[in-house]
Amino acid sequence: MKIVDEFDGGLGWIEDAFLGRTSHALVAYGGVWLVDAVEPPDTVSRALAALGDVAGVIQLLDRHSRDSAKLAKRFGVEHVVAYAGQNGTPFELVPLVRRRQWREVALWWPERRVLVCGDALGTIGYFLSPGDRVGVHPLLRLFPPRRLAPLDPEHVLVGHGEGIHDDATTALHEALATARRRAPGVLVGAVRARGRRRRKDV
Repeated sequence: MKIVDEFDGGLGWIEDAFLGRTSHALVAYGGVWLVDAVEPPDTVSRALAALGDVAGVIQLLDRHSRDSAKLAKRFGVEHVVAYAGQNGTPFELVPLVRRRQWREVALWWPERRVLVCGDALGTIGYFLSPGDRVGVHPLLRLFPPRRLAPLDPEHVLVGHGEGIHDDATTALHEALATARRRAPGVLVGAVRARGRRRRKDV
């Protein structure tokens, strides 16, 4: 794993794997909030400790249980199951998907203009069409999450891949506006990403 998405409001850490699972820590209102978190290695744990005390562990997506429950127990804090309607946090939650096998909300931190999405948006290969900086999940391309359209983030953090910190609002709005039109290109991105991964593993 390596540390990514470092800014004055927190940081992330990402696995070196095809799925590129990314976790985040947000420093807000006197505490540190872990979001869709996997077990951090020692280097990340030291960086987290320097941020402050953990205030809670937030799960945005039903299938992103990851290590949320274990981390909440370790730090003696609440495991906030946000996709199920819980919100004992200082952040706003934006409902995105509510299906039998897919329930997801996004986290919006308006004071810092930080948007966190678990699966609806991503930046690794299988999310992206040529020209995308951030892409809508392939299964949501025909009906992209329009509830994100009114937001103007300075940082877009995702559950798969590194975040967007440069002109993030434009990247978000372009991803939503072109989701359908660029849908065929997602296959190209997925094939390229798998090819790069195989070459790296050789």
